[in-house]
Amino acid sequence: MSGASALTRSRVRLDVPRPARRRLLPQYDPEAFGRLSEKIARFLGTGRFIVWMTLVIVVWVLWNIFAPDDLRFDEYPFIFLTLMLSLQASYAAPLILLAQNRQDDRDRVTHEQDRKQNERSIADTEYLTREIAALRMGLGEVATRDWIRSEFQDLIKEMDERRLFPAERDEGDR
Repeated sequence: MSGASALTRSRVRLDVPRPARRRLLPQYDPEAFGRLSEKIARFLGTGRFIVWMTLVIVVWVLWNIFAPDDLRFDEYPFIFLTLMLSLQASYAAPLILLAQNRQDDRDRVTHEQDRKQNERSIADTEYLTREIAALRMGLGEVATRDWIRSEFQDLIKEMDERRLFPAERDEGDR
């Protein structure tokens, strides 16, 4: 019975992608949103933004003080201006944090790549150090020009001594 129920069930094909599910919330590209947040955060951190913000606030305040009464939209305690600045700050802070998190992720990847490169450099340096040590040890056994010259000079001295005193050496050898 269990074998028959297994055969009647539809098989899930693993070579075919699943159909898209319906979602309640709208979908968005996190990378595109992240790039946008970085652009906004970069702009918020500039002197240009401060100048523009100052100009907007000055114009806002001057308009609401000196404009005719029927054209004013925010009277003296400037409640609406305070609300707009609070709204701007409430959006700016998370966007700046998101941009910082993305930068931290990039920095982490860069530091990891730098660490791996440093490890490779250290390994290469150690290898070259061992090779130089091996070459020095090998050169210690190689006859140099000065050593060969000194051996030739010793040999010439010895041959000269044999020519000067050949009889003494012949008697000593017997």
